[in-house]
Amino acid sequence: MKERDLVLSMLMEIEKGNEFSHILIRQVLDKHNYLEANQKGFIKRLTEGTLERRLEMDYIINQFSKIKTAKMKPLIRNLLRMSAYQIFYMEHIPHSAVCNEAVKLAALHKFSSLKGFVNGTLRNIVRNKGEIEYPKKEENFLQYLEITYSLPQWIIEELLKQYTKEQVEEISKGLLEKRPFTIRFSPQLEEKRKEELIKKWEERGVITKPHPYLSYAYYLERTEGITFLEGFLQGEFVVQDVSSMLVAETAEIKENMFILDVCAAPGGKATHGAIKLNHTGCVLARDLTEYKVNMIEESATRQKLDNIKTQVWDGTIYDETLEKKADIVFCDVPCSGLGVMTKKTDLKYRIQKQDLESLTLLQRKIIENAVRYLKPGGTLIYSTCTIHQKENEEQVQWMIENLGMKIASMKENLPHQLRKEEGKLGLQLLPGIHETDGFFLAKLKKEN
Repeated sequence: MKERDLVLSMLMEIEKGNEFSHILIRQVLDKHNYLEANQKGFIKRLTEGTLERRLEMDYIINQFSKIKTAKMKPLIRNLLRMSAYQIFYMEHIPHSAVCNEAVKLAALHKFSSLKGFVNGTLRNIVRNKGEIEYPKKEENFLQYLEITYSLPQWIIEELLKQYTKEQVEEISKGLLEKRPFTIRFSPQLEEKRKEELIKKWEERGVITKPHPYLSYAYYLERTEGITFLEGFLQGEFVVQDVSSMLVAETAEIKENMFILDVCAAPGGKATHGAIKLNHTGCVLARDLTEYKVNMIEESATRQKLDNIKTQVWDGTIYDETLEKKADIVFCDVPCSGLGVMTKKTDLKYRIQKQDLESLTLLQRKIIENAVRYLKPGGTLIYSTCTIHQKENEEQVQWMIENLGMKIASMKENLPHQLRKEEGKLGLQLLPGIHETDGFFLAKLKKEN
């Protein structure tokens, strides 16, 4: 019951909006580090799965409960959601155990009067598991996607403005698929040492697989606590998605350049840029808080990079000391995060349509400053982890029309699989379609 109680507590906190799921799960697992690997795996899967499938679970529960989920006590609602998820998606767990544990948890949290309701609802679901009618694709496409992939309708409507129905369904499906960790090996690492690390990881049950896009990128599966793998503390590899690696890969970095990363945490792009400088030049990596800057510093220290400096700085505030100083600026702005909902499972319920307007205004403040820091002829790599045109192509078009920027092709520096994917205003990577997170990047030059 201990593991399920931890899951229930996390679901309650996340629903209140007190903490992001990926941060809270990491904190709870670190705090209860004495648990066995299979217990940690159960907690992580049940928490993330219940969040990912929340709309579907509510749809199912509402068919068998006189009280709809929206009207339930928050604890009972989350208890039923996590129990329904186990019934439908964790088939190795006996249904009787799911029902019994849910009743015990209701009593533990002083809801003994509702034990019968919890038990009756769940057993009714179990009895009728194979008879549930889901929305039909041909009758109501929006509701079909909403329930099948637990994606809020407003997000689907926004995507349908940009992509075909078939593409939107592929994206929706991709946002539920669990992708393995992606790591970037240090380019200084000898092939023999890389093979040695992979062999040691595989002896611990980790599955490794080369990424198809970049030779130094690898997928890692079946790893709990990646920071405990040999080589991590020595800086021989870092966790970074390939989409993010493409920022430094396409920037055409040359020795002795000055690179400014205006929103750098957790540091993947900045440290990758510093590596490509080959111990010359300088990367100035900035972010909004000391906590975020500490993350960058820890990563740079692990990788033994002596050409990276960090600074706490608000990207919306202009720094006149850097005017026209940077050869390259990485501008990865705060965004809606619609491309990384696989990793941040509660994000799709937090972000609202009205938030997009304020986000695009915030992005433009940061972009305007970033452009002013560039030398004439300098390069700006603009990127986001979203799949929304207003934050991506429309921002690039705005830069061209208002800030004296011109688009530059990335084709020569992209993996060959992606060269035909680049559009007129940048490269949009899509979950379920490409082997990366949902991500956008564009390369622009500052006109002389």
